Amino acid sequence: MRASSLLAATALVLLGPLSAQQSPRKWTDLQGRTVDAEFAGLEGDSVLLRMGNGQTVPFPLARLSEEDRAFARAAGGGGGTPVLAASPQRTPPEKRNWPDTVTVPTRSVEIRAIEENAAERRYVYQSEAFEFSSQAKLAGSVMTEVARTFEATRSVVDALPWGVVCRPPDGLPRFLAALYETREDYVAAGGPELSGGVYNTAEKTFRIPFASLGLEKRGQTYFKNEFSNDTLVHEITHQMMHDYLAFLPKWVIEGTAEYVEMLPYRAGIFRADSHKTAMKDAIDEWSRQGFAPVIGDLEAHLTMSREQWENNSSTAERMREMYHKSHLLVYYFCHLDGDRNGARFLRFMEAVHGEVAAMHAFFADPRVKRMDGGRFSYPRDLKPPPFNDQTTMLRHIALLVDDRPYKKIAEEVMEAYRSIGVKVQAQ
Repeated sequence: MRASSLLAATALVLLGPLSAQQSPRKWTDLQGRTVDAEFAGLEGDSVLLRMGNGQTVPFPLARLSEEDRAFARAAGGGGGTPVLAASPQRTPPEKRNWPDTVTVPTRSVEIRAIEENAAERRYVYQSEAFEFSSQAKLAGSVMTEVARTFEATRSVVDALPWGVVCRPPDGLPRFLAALYETREDYVAAGGPELSGGVYNTAEKTFRIPFASLGLEKRGQTYFKNEFSNDTLVHEITHQMMHDYLAFLPKWVIEGTAEYVEMLPYRAGIFRADSHKTAMKDAIDEWSRQGFAPVIGDLEAHLTMSREQWENNSSTAERMREMYHKSHLLVYYFCHLDGDRNGARFLRFMEAVHGEVAAMHAFFADPRVKRMDGGRFSYPRDLKPPPFNDQTTMLRHIALLVDDRPYKKIAEEVMEAYRSIGVKVQAQ
Protein backbone atom coordinates (compact mmCIF):
# COMPACT_ATOMS: atom_id res chain seq x y z
CA MET A 1 0.00 0.00 0.00
CA ARG A 2 1.27 3.46 -0.81
CA ALA A 3 2.71 5.56 2.01
CA SER A 4 0.01 8.18 1.55
CA SER A 5 -2.67 5.67 2.53
CA LEU A 6 -1.25 5.38 6.01
CA LEU A 7 -0.14 8.94 6.49
CA ALA A 8 -2.88 11.03 4.91
CA ALA A 9 -4.63 11.60 8.24
CA THR A 10 -1.73 13.31 9.99
CA ALA A 11 0.19 16.55 9.58
CA LEU A 12 3.05 16.08 7.13
CA VAL A 13 5.60 18.23 8.91
CA LEU A 14 8.89 17.80 7.09
CA LEU A 15 11.78 17.53 9.50
CA GLY A 16 15.45 16.72 9.21
CA PRO A 17 16.90 13.29 10.13
CA LEU A 18 17.11 12.75 13.89
CA SER A 19 18.88 9.40 14.13
CA ALA A 20 21.46 7.25 12.44
CA GLN A 21 20.54 5.42 9.24
CA GLN A 22 18.41 2.33 9.92
CA SER A 23 16.94 -0.38 7.72
CA PRO A 24 13.37 0.20 6.53
CA ARG A 25 10.66 -1.85 8.25
CA LYS A 26 6.96 -2.34 7.69
CA TRP A 27 4.75 -0.12 9.94
CA THR A 28 1.07 -0.94 10.49
CA ASP A 29 -1.64 1.38 11.77
CA LEU A 30 -4.75 0.44 13.79
CA GLN A 31 -6.75 -0.03 10.60
CA GLY A 32 -4.24 -2.51 9.15
CA ARG A 33 -2.71 -0.14 6.58
CA THR A 34 1.05 -0.45 6.10
CA VAL A 35 4.01 1.54 4.89
CA ASP A 36 7.75 0.80 4.58
CA ALA A 37 9.90 3.42 6.29
CA GLU A 38 12.95 3.88 8.50
CA PHE A 39 12.64 4.74 12.18
CA ALA A 40 14.02 8.29 12.60
CA GLY A 41 13.26 8.93 16.26
CA LEU A 42 10.46 10.08 18.53
CA GLU A 43 8.99 13.55 18.79
CA GLY A 44 6.39 14.07 21.47
CA ASP A 45 3.55 11.55 20.96
CA SER A 46 4.68 10.79 17.39
CA VAL A 47 7.16 8.47 15.74
CA LEU A 48 9.28 10.00 12.98
CA LEU A 49 9.24 7.90 9.80
CA ARG A 50 11.83 8.50 7.08
CA MET A 51 10.20 7.74 3.75
CA GLY A 52 11.85 6.39 0.63
CA ASN A 53 12.00 9.89 -0.89
CA GLY A 54 14.06 11.15 2.08
CA GLN A 55 11.25 13.06 3.77
CA THR A 56 10.76 12.54 7.52
CA VAL A 57 7.13 12.44 8.58
CA PRO A 58 5.66 12.34 12.12
CA PHE A 59 2.89 9.83 12.76
CA PRO A 60 0.95 9.61 16.07
CA LEU A 61 2.06 6.64 18.18
CA ALA A 62 -1.53 6.13 19.32
CA ARG A 63 -2.56 5.27 15.76
CA LEU A 64 0.11 2.59 15.29
CA SER A 65 -0.35 -1.11 16.04
CA GLU A 66 0.61 -2.18 19.57
CA GLU A 67 3.68 -4.00 18.24
CA ASP A 68 4.90 -0.95 16.33
CA ARG A 69 4.30 1.35 19.34
CA ALA A 70 6.43 -0.97 21.47
CA PHE A 71 9.16 -1.05 18.82
CA ALA A 72 9.20 2.75 18.48
CA ARG A 73 9.38 3.34 22.24
CA ALA A 74 12.15 0.77 22.63
CA ALA A 75 14.12 2.13 19.67
CA GLY A 76 13.70 5.68 20.92
CA GLY A 77 14.63 4.86 24.48
CA GLY A 78 11.18 5.92 25.65
CA GLY A 79 12.16 9.52 25.02
CA GLY A 80 10.46 12.41 23.34
CA THR A 81 8.93 15.59 24.67
CA PRO A 82 5.15 15.34 25.15
CA VAL A 83 3.25 17.23 22.48
CA LEU A 84 0.53 18.05 25.01
CA ALA A 85 2.30 20.15 27.60
CA ALA A 86 0.14 18.91 30.46
CA SER A 87 0.47 15.25 29.50
CA PRO A 88 2.88 13.04 31.47
CA GLN A 89 4.26 9.81 30.03
CA ARG A 90 1.09 8.10 28.86
CA THR A 91 0.04 4.77 30.31
CA PRO A 92 -0.96 2.30 27.57
CA PRO A 93 -4.75 1.85 27.42
CA GLU A 94 -4.54 -1.81 28.40
CA LYS A 95 -2.79 -0.89 31.67
CA ARG A 96 -5.23 1.81 32.81
CA ASN A 97 -7.68 1.24 35.65
CA TRP A 98 -11.15 2.58 36.38
CA PRO A 99 -11.07 4.78 39.51
CA ASP A 100 -13.00 4.19 42.73
CA THR A 101 -13.52 7.38 44.72
CA VAL A 102 -12.16 10.62 43.22
CA THR A 103 -11.70 13.50 45.68
CA VAL A 104 -10.75 17.01 44.62
CA PRO A 105 -7.45 18.09 46.24
CA THR A 106 -7.81 20.88 48.80
CA ARG A 107 -5.20 23.01 47.02
CA SER A 108 -7.34 23.02 43.87
CA VAL A 109 -10.12 25.06 45.48
CA GLU A 110 -7.99 27.67 47.21
CA ILE A 111 -9.44 30.93 45.86
CA ARG A 112 -7.62 34.15 44.95
CA ALA A 113 -9.47 37.40 44.22
CA ILE A 114 -7.80 38.94 41.16
CA GLU A 115 -10.07 41.90 40.34
CA GLU A 116 -13.03 43.63 41.98
CA ASN A 117 -14.68 46.36 39.90
CA ALA A 118 -18.17 47.24 41.11
CA ALA A 119 -18.71 49.92 38.45
CA GLU A 120 -18.22 47.40 35.63
CA ARG A 121 -19.82 44.51 37.53
CA ARG A 122 -16.62 42.53 37.09
CA TYR A 123 -15.11 40.37 39.80
CA VAL A 124 -12.41 37.86 38.90
CA TYR A 125 -11.46 34.85 41.02
CA GLN A 126 -9.03 32.01 40.40
CA SER A 127 -8.80 28.44 41.62
CA GLU A 128 -6.02 26.07 40.58
CA ALA A 129 -7.26 25.45 37.03
CA PHE A 130 -10.12 27.92 36.53
CA GLU A 131 -10.62 31.66 36.22
CA PHE A 132 -14.12 32.83 37.12
CA SER A 133 -15.47 36.22 36.08
CA SER A 134 -18.55 37.14 38.11
CA GLN A 135 -21.05 39.99 37.82
CA ALA A 136 -21.28 40.28 41.62
CA LYS A 137 -18.86 40.04 44.49
CA LEU A 138 -18.74 36.61 46.09
CA ALA A 139 -17.30 35.74 49.48
CA GLY A 140 -14.28 33.46 49.43
CA SER A 141 -16.23 30.64 51.09
CA VAL A 142 -18.98 30.89 48.46
CA MET A 143 -16.50 30.97 45.61
CA THR A 144 -14.77 27.93 47.10
CA GLU A 145 -18.04 26.00 46.95
CA VAL A 146 -18.58 27.05 43.34
CA ALA A 147 -15.03 26.10 42.36
CA ARG A 148 -15.31 22.73 44.10
CA THR A 149 -17.66 21.30 41.45
CA PHE A 150 -15.52 22.63 38.60
CA GLU A 151 -12.26 21.30 40.04
CA ALA A 152 -13.82 17.99 41.11
CA THR A 153 -15.12 17.42 37.58
CA ARG A 154 -11.67 18.11 36.21
CA SER A 155 -10.28 15.57 38.70
CA VAL A 156 -12.70 12.81 37.74
CA VAL A 157 -12.32 13.30 33.96
CA ASP A 158 -8.55 13.21 34.45
CA ALA A 159 -8.85 10.03 36.58
CA LEU A 160 -11.03 8.11 34.10
CA PRO A 161 -9.00 5.80 31.83
CA TRP A 162 -10.21 7.58 28.69
CA GLY A 163 -6.77 9.22 28.52
CA VAL A 164 -8.14 12.75 28.19
CA VAL A 165 -5.55 15.41 29.01
CA CYS A 166 -7.44 18.12 30.90
CA ARG A 167 -5.54 21.21 29.87
CA PRO A 168 -6.78 24.72 29.09
CA PRO A 169 -7.12 25.57 25.39
CA ASP A 170 -4.00 26.94 23.70
CA GLY A 171 -3.09 30.43 24.86
CA LEU A 172 -5.00 30.22 28.12
CA PRO A 173 -3.36 29.61 31.51
CA ARG A 174 -6.70 28.49 32.99
CA PHE A 175 -10.13 27.31 31.93
CA LEU A 176 -12.60 30.21 31.74
CA ALA A 177 -16.01 30.47 33.38
CA ALA A 178 -18.37 33.45 33.26
CA LEU A 179 -20.97 33.73 36.05
CA TYR A 180 -24.09 35.84 35.44
CA GLU A 181 -26.15 37.39 38.22
CA THR A 182 -29.50 36.98 36.44
CA ARG A 183 -30.87 34.73 33.75
CA GLU A 184 -31.50 37.84 31.63
CA ASP A 185 -27.79 38.68 31.84
CA TYR A 186 -26.94 35.10 30.90
CA VAL A 187 -29.21 35.06 27.84
CA ALA A 188 -28.00 38.52 26.76
CA ALA A 189 -24.44 37.18 26.80
CA GLY A 190 -25.38 34.34 24.46
CA GLY A 191 -26.65 31.65 26.82
CA PRO A 192 -29.40 29.51 25.20
CA GLU A 193 -32.87 30.43 26.47
CA LEU A 194 -33.81 27.08 28.01
CA SER A 195 -30.35 26.06 29.19
CA GLY A 196 -28.94 26.04 32.71
CA GLY A 197 -25.39 26.57 31.47
CA VAL A 198 -23.38 26.09 28.30
CA TYR A 199 -19.78 25.62 27.20
CA ASN A 200 -19.04 27.91 24.25
CA THR A 201 -16.29 26.20 22.25
CA ALA A 202 -15.60 29.23 20.04
CA GLU A 203 -15.02 31.54 23.01
CA LYS A 204 -13.60 28.69 25.14
CA THR A 205 -15.78 29.85 28.02
CA PHE A 206 -18.31 28.16 30.28
CA ARG A 207 -21.31 30.46 30.77
CA ILE A 208 -23.72 29.93 33.66
CA PRO A 209 -26.28 31.99 35.64
CA PHE A 210 -26.05 32.24 39.43
CA ALA A 211 -29.27 30.24 39.85
CA SER A 212 -27.69 27.19 38.19
CA LEU A 213 -24.84 27.37 40.69
CA GLY A 214 -27.20 27.33 43.63
CA LEU A 215 -26.42 30.96 44.51
CA GLU A 216 -29.18 32.83 46.29
CA LYS A 217 -29.16 36.46 47.39
CA ARG A 218 -30.25 37.24 50.94
CA GLY A 219 -30.09 40.93 51.63
CA GLN A 220 -26.85 42.11 50.01
CA THR A 221 -25.02 38.78 50.26
CA TYR A 222 -25.00 35.67 48.07
CA PHE A 223 -25.17 32.26 49.75
CA LYS A 224 -24.56 28.79 48.28
CA ASN A 225 -27.48 26.36 48.55
CA GLU A 226 -27.68 22.65 47.86
CA PHE A 227 -28.75 22.05 44.27
CA SER A 228 -28.42 19.53 41.42
CA ASN A 229 -24.99 19.65 39.77
CA ASP A 230 -26.10 17.58 36.77
CA THR A 231 -26.10 20.23 34.04
CA LEU A 232 -23.00 21.83 35.51
CA VAL A 233 -20.99 18.59 35.49
CA HIS A 234 -22.18 17.75 31.97
CA GLU A 235 -20.98 21.05 30.51
CA ILE A 236 -17.72 21.11 32.49
CA THR A 237 -16.97 17.68 31.01
CA HIS A 238 -17.27 19.24 27.54
CA GLN A 239 -14.90 21.97 28.68
CA MET A 240 -12.36 19.43 29.93
CA MET A 241 -12.50 17.66 26.56
CA HIS A 242 -12.19 20.87 24.52
CA ASP A 243 -9.24 19.67 22.43
CA TYR A 244 -11.00 16.38 21.65
CA LEU A 245 -14.38 17.74 20.53
CA ALA A 246 -13.21 18.38 16.96
CA PHE A 247 -12.31 14.70 16.55
CA LEU A 248 -15.28 12.97 18.21
CA PRO A 249 -18.69 12.02 16.83
CA LYS A 250 -21.52 13.83 18.58
CA TRP A 251 -22.80 10.69 20.33
CA VAL A 252 -19.44 10.23 22.07
CA ILE A 253 -19.29 13.91 23.07
CA GLU A 254 -22.73 13.80 24.67
CA GLY A 255 -22.48 10.22 25.92
CA THR A 256 -19.26 10.84 27.83
CA ALA A 257 -20.71 14.00 29.40
CA GLU A 258 -23.83 12.05 30.39
CA TYR A 259 -21.59 9.33 31.87
CA VAL A 260 -19.72 11.77 34.12
CA GLU A 261 -22.96 13.54 35.03
CA MET A 262 -24.51 10.28 36.28
CA LEU A 263 -21.67 9.46 38.71
CA PRO A 264 -22.73 10.09 42.32
CA TYR A 265 -21.21 13.38 43.51
CA ARG A 266 -21.23 15.27 46.78
CA ALA A 267 -18.99 17.97 48.25
CA GLY A 268 -16.01 17.46 45.96
CA ILE A 269 -16.17 13.65 45.85
CA PHE A 270 -17.19 11.50 42.88
CA ARG A 271 -18.07 7.86 43.57
CA ALA A 272 -16.84 6.54 40.23
CA ASP A 273 -16.99 2.95 41.53
CA SER A 274 -20.79 3.22 41.79
CA HIS A 275 -21.20 3.52 38.03
CA LYS A 276 -23.34 0.37 37.63
CA THR A 277 -25.87 1.39 40.27
CA ALA A 278 -25.85 4.95 38.88
CA MET A 279 -26.50 3.68 35.34
CA LYS A 280 -29.41 1.51 36.47
CA ASP A 281 -30.83 4.45 38.46
CA ALA A 282 -30.55 6.65 35.37
CA ILE A 283 -32.43 4.13 33.24
CA ASP A 284 -35.14 3.84 35.91
CA GLU A 285 -35.49 7.62 35.82
CA TRP A 286 -35.81 7.54 32.03
CA SER A 287 -38.64 5.03 32.36
CA ARG A 288 -40.44 7.27 34.84
CA GLN A 289 -40.19 10.04 32.27
CA GLY A 290 -41.60 7.78 29.57
CA PHE A 291 -38.34 6.94 27.77
CA ALA A 292 -37.53 3.24 27.35
CA PRO A 293 -33.90 2.29 26.63
CA VAL A 294 -33.86 1.46 22.92
CA ILE A 295 -31.01 0.59 20.54
CA GLY A 296 -32.78 1.40 17.27
CA ASP A 297 -30.61 1.69 14.17
CA LEU A 298 -27.19 1.22 15.78
CA GLU A 299 -25.13 1.84 12.66
CA ALA A 300 -26.99 5.09 11.95
CA HIS A 301 -26.35 6.32 15.50
CA LEU A 302 -22.66 5.39 15.63
CA THR A 303 -21.92 6.94 12.22
CA MET A 304 -24.19 9.99 12.51
CA SER A 305 -22.88 13.30 11.17
CA ARG A 306 -23.19 16.54 13.11
CA GLU A 307 -25.86 17.72 10.67
CA GLN A 308 -27.84 14.51 11.11
CA TRP A 309 -27.56 14.86 14.88
CA GLU A 310 -29.03 18.36 14.75
CA ASN A 311 -31.84 17.20 12.47
CA ASN A 312 -32.62 14.28 14.77
CA SER A 313 -32.64 16.56 17.86
CA SER A 314 -35.22 19.02 16.53
CA THR A 315 -37.44 18.80 19.64
CA ALA A 316 -36.69 18.54 23.34
CA GLU A 317 -38.14 15.05 23.43
CA ARG A 318 -36.08 13.80 20.50
CA MET A 319 -32.96 15.41 21.93
CA ARG A 320 -33.46 13.54 25.22
CA GLU A 321 -33.79 10.31 23.26
CA MET A 322 -30.50 11.03 21.47
CA TYR A 323 -28.74 11.79 24.75
CA HIS A 324 -30.12 8.69 26.46
CA LYS A 325 -29.10 6.40 23.60
CA SER A 326 -25.60 7.94 23.53
CA HIS A 327 -25.31 7.48 27.29
CA LEU A 328 -26.44 3.87 26.93
CA LEU A 329 -23.80 3.16 24.29
CA VAL A 330 -20.89 4.94 26.02
CA TYR A 331 -21.62 3.00 29.21
CA TYR A 332 -21.82 -0.24 27.22
CA PHE A 333 -18.48 0.31 25.50
CA CYS A 334 -16.86 1.33 28.81
CA HIS A 335 -18.15 -1.44 31.07
CA LEU A 336 -20.10 -4.16 29.25
CA ASP A 337 -18.38 -4.69 25.91
CA GLY A 338 -15.85 -7.50 25.40
CA ASP A 339 -13.60 -7.78 28.45
CA ARG A 340 -15.99 -5.47 30.36
CA ASN A 341 -13.05 -3.18 31.03
CA GLY A 342 -13.56 -0.89 28.04
CA ALA A 343 -10.65 -2.20 25.95
CA ARG A 344 -12.14 -1.20 22.59
CA PHE A 345 -13.33 2.18 23.84
CA LEU A 346 -9.96 3.00 25.41
CA ARG A 347 -8.17 2.12 22.15
CA PHE A 348 -10.66 4.35 20.33
CA MET A 349 -10.01 7.26 22.71
CA GLU A 350 -6.26 6.75 22.43
CA ALA A 351 -6.51 6.98 18.64
CA VAL A 352 -8.46 10.23 19.05
CA HIS A 353 -5.73 11.47 21.38
CA GLY A 354 -3.31 10.81 18.52
CA GLU A 355 -5.34 13.20 16.36
CA VAL A 356 -5.17 15.82 19.13
CA ALA A 357 -1.41 15.33 19.39
CA ALA A 358 -1.03 15.82 15.63
CA MET A 359 -3.04 19.06 15.85
CA HIS A 360 -0.85 20.38 18.66
CA ALA A 361 2.29 19.39 16.76
CA PHE A 362 1.04 21.31 13.74
CA PHE A 363 0.33 24.50 15.71
CA ALA A 364 3.65 24.17 17.55
CA ASP A 365 5.47 24.46 14.22
CA PRO A 366 6.96 28.00 14.05
CA ARG A 367 5.88 28.27 10.42
CA VAL A 368 2.22 28.19 11.47
CA LYS A 369 0.86 31.64 12.35
CA ARG A 370 -2.39 32.09 14.28
CA MET A 371 -4.67 34.98 13.31
CA ASP A 372 -7.86 36.51 14.67
CA GLY A 373 -11.13 34.64 14.45
CA GLY A 374 -9.54 31.22 14.79
CA ARG A 375 -7.83 31.48 11.40
CA PHE A 376 -4.21 30.47 10.77
CA SER A 377 -1.68 30.54 7.95
CA TYR A 378 0.99 28.02 6.99
CA PRO A 379 3.39 27.39 4.07
CA ARG A 380 2.25 25.35 1.09
CA ASP A 381 4.62 22.50 1.87
CA LEU A 382 3.02 22.00 5.29
CA LYS A 383 -0.30 20.14 5.32
CA PRO A 384 -2.53 20.75 8.37
CA PRO A 385 -4.13 17.73 10.03
CA PRO A 386 -7.89 17.46 9.49
CA PHE A 387 -10.08 18.59 12.37
CA ASN A 388 -13.75 19.59 12.63
CA ASP A 389 -14.08 17.35 9.61
CA GLN A 390 -16.80 14.68 9.43
CA THR A 391 -14.43 12.04 8.06
CA THR A 392 -12.01 12.67 10.92
CA MET A 393 -14.78 12.43 13.52
CA LEU A 394 -15.76 8.98 12.31
CA ARG A 395 -12.30 7.68 11.36
CA HIS A 396 -11.82 5.54 14.46
CA ILE A 397 -15.32 4.06 14.81
CA ALA A 398 -13.84 0.91 13.27
CA LEU A 399 -11.95 0.36 16.54
CA LEU A 400 -15.27 0.10 18.39
CA VAL A 401 -16.97 -2.02 15.74
CA ASP A 402 -13.93 -4.32 15.47
CA ASP A 403 -15.18 -6.14 12.36
CA ARG A 404 -18.50 -7.07 14.02
CA PRO A 405 -21.76 -6.68 12.08
CA TYR A 406 -23.84 -3.88 13.59
CA LYS A 407 -26.71 -6.33 14.12
CA LYS A 408 -24.43 -8.51 16.23
CA ILE A 409 -23.24 -5.53 18.30
CA ALA A 410 -26.88 -4.58 18.95
CA GLU A 411 -27.57 -8.12 20.17
CA GLU A 412 -24.48 -7.96 22.39
CA VAL A 413 -25.64 -4.64 23.85
CA MET A 414 -29.04 -6.05 24.77
CA GLU A 415 -27.54 -9.24 26.24
CA ALA A 416 -24.92 -7.30 28.24
CA TYR A 417 -27.54 -5.03 29.79
CA ARG A 418 -29.76 -8.05 30.46
CA SER A 419 -26.87 -9.53 32.48
CA ILE A 420 -27.02 -6.59 34.90
CA GLY A 421 -30.78 -6.67 35.16
CA VAL A 422 -31.69 -4.01 32.57
CA LYS A 423 -34.00 -4.58 29.61
CA VAL A 424 -32.86 -2.75 26.49
CA GLN A 425 -35.14 -3.02 23.48
CA ALA A 426 -34.15 -3.35 19.84
CA GLN A 427 -36.80 -0.85 18.66
